[in-house]
Amino acid sequence: MTSYSKEIAELKKQIQEKNHEWIRHDARKKLLLEQLEKKEQELNQYEETIDIYEKARVLLQQSAEYAREQAKQQMENLVTNALQYVFGPLFSFVIEIEEHGSRAVAEFYVVTDYEGVQVKTKPQDSRGGGVVDIVTLALRVALIETIQPKLRGALLLDEPGKHVSGEYVHYLYDFLKSLSMMFERQVIMITHNHHLAESGDKAYQVTIRDGVSEVLVLDNS
Repeated sequence: MTSYSKEIAELKKQIQEKNHEWIRHDARKKLLLEQLEKKEQELNQYEETIDIYEKARVLLQQSAEYAREQAKQQMENLVTNALQYVFGPLFSFVIEIEEHGSRAVAEFYVVTDYEGVQVKTKPQDSRGGGVVDIVTLALRVALIETIQPKLRGALLLDEPGKHVSGEYVHYLYDFLKSLSMMFERQVIMITHNHHLAESGDKAYQVTIRDGVSEVLVLDNS
């Protein structure tokens, strides 16, 4: 092999090595982008949860004493019903209001009964994200039904019960149906959970092919 041929072979080898290195770095980049997207989604969900809690706190803090107690009871009852509907009778939701100077401060707790012993924790510390999902969903509905003048229209939900495990999902869609009937509100939701999709009176499956959205009407009859 001539010196020229050796140089060509060495260059090809280097190019191949660099190509393999680029492939590794590109795969690493895609993985990091996927992780970033997941973390951004988790952050958005966390911020949405915090927003619901803060709105409930503000409503309770700014209400007169009688109206505050009425709103407190309505929120506690609705969230407790939601937790018990989905997870069973051992769960309840409690709002504690304390006076700090001239203003009232509200704190939210999930109370669980373990063999006669009551354990009180913040929602985010109670059995993972599923409990937070249900508390946030029920608080959102409670706010809509409590604020005056009352807001009208459909209840729009994005990925309700995203962290609720499969064994409880059918209780969740039963609860959503009961909400719809109780408050006479249409429920429109976006979900990746096929059990929830099948629970609707009407369902549409949206897929993307080559950048074009295709809509399929599902038969839930």
